[in-house]
Amino acid sequence: MSKYTESAKELLELVGGSENISVVTHCATRMRFVLVDTKAADEKRIEQLDIVKGTFTQAGQFQVIVGNEVATFYNEFVKIAGVGDSSKDEAKQAAKQNMNILQRLVGHLADIFTPLIPALVVGGLILGFRNVIGEIEMFNGGTQTLVQISQFWAGVNDFLWLIGEAIFHFLPVGITWAIARKMGTTQILGIVLGITLVSPQLLNAYGVASADQIPVWDFGFAQVEMIGYQAQVIPAILAGFVLSFLELRLRKIIPSVISMIFVPFFALVPAVLVAHVILGPIGWTIGSAISDVVYTGLTSAFGWLFAAIFGFAYAPLVITGLHHMTNAIDLQLMSEFGGTNLWPMIALSNIAQGSAVLAMIYLNRKDKKEQQVSVPASISCYLGVTEPAMFGINLKYGFPFLAAMIGSMCAAVISVGSNVMANSIGVGGIPGILSIQVQYMLIFAIAMAVAIAVPFILTVIFSKTKMGVNAYKRLGKL
Repeated sequence: MSKYTESAKELLELVGGSENISVVTHCATRMRFVLVDTKAADEKRIEQLDIVKGTFTQAGQFQVIVGNEVATFYNEFVKIAGVGDSSKDEAKQAAKQNMNILQRLVGHLADIFTPLIPALVVGGLILGFRNVIGEIEMFNGGTQTLVQISQFWAGVNDFLWLIGEAIFHFLPVGITWAIARKMGTTQILGIVLGITLVSPQLLNAYGVASADQIPVWDFGFAQVEMIGYQAQVIPAILAGFVLSFLELRLRKIIPSVISMIFVPFFALVPAVLVAHVILGPIGWTIGSAISDVVYTGLTSAFGWLFAAIFGFAYAPLVITGLHHMTNAIDLQLMSEFGGTNLWPMIALSNIAQGSAVLAMIYLNRKDKKEQQVSVPASISCYLGVTEPAMFGINLKYGFPFLAAMIGSMCAAVISVGSNVMANSIGVGGIPGILSIQVQYMLIFAIAMAVAIAVPFILTVIFSKTKMGVNAYKRLGKL
């Protein structure tokens, strides 16, 4: 008998039995259930199980936080429950029955950007490191950078740009690949389509504004501008979906005996043509409009109000999954303005959630079982991974979550009020300061201090009174 046998039996009973499980899978720390009847799951009793660190529902899936031992526990659970193994993609498809239109739209965005996150994190770390060695004048009386005084570090700086450029400038390749992967179409065609959007033969997107003359393809009766879409998000998304649509429709029309030849050709060539003639210019205009609105809003006289709302509401957006939309906006801001003033607020929200957990560690310092959950949750939160902290601790008690939201709001107002800009996204939590442009690092450090102190203090105060608990309950009724 496995040490997880009894816990698996208890969890099976509390989710409503095998007949209530449509699909079950797992990720790095969580069991993911698609239930026939979500109301049949007894969340309160499930959260009381020793193996369980918390529960939540997202994207139509009932998720149970188990921790690092989730894979072993999952195997035991599946054996006892008698339910079949299922892939994450199958789980997502089954979960759609529990999702509304907005949730499905957000789910599509998540499916596009989630596979890109490892690269974005690496790119963010690289740009952050280059920021430190190439921009901060900390030698010879504060007049030179490390790159300026050392040929070795100058070489490292130049070399790392190769990777950073590959990730961010050629991002459309990753996006079109991710869409092909999501839609179940030919992934290499998605990659080729992405390459045609950033080919060196095209005028670089960053050089369009200053170009004296834009090269064209001359077809005699019409000319098409040869413009690249480096770092552009929306043109790549539109082009990727058109390619997948064409391929899926052509598969139904063209006989299978000749589909290998004609489906790729008649899907890719029109998709590339439409991308450059129609979708690219439209997508660029839409992306520019969105980034202009966000940037103008954050830098206007009412920027502090936008910051307060975003800082307060970002954590609840994570619960709903709507936060995935900010990835596209951040990347578009980076393309248009050479940085993003949205990402710093996200990093500060991560820190605030971790600080609320830190306060709970202090309050429950004699509770060894609680420490096993809260300590690693706080550490991961400070490094930018908020789920264990939010779902395992802060939402469980309620008032720490509210305290973190307030702390995030205060820190966001400081960040936006000081026009803080980040060079890149991908690095959240405390390491997020590496991504901040050098001239704003000091004020961002102050905002970080606020994101640490305010949630900690408020969590302790709320725990001693009913004020925070009651406020959180009222907030939940809105």
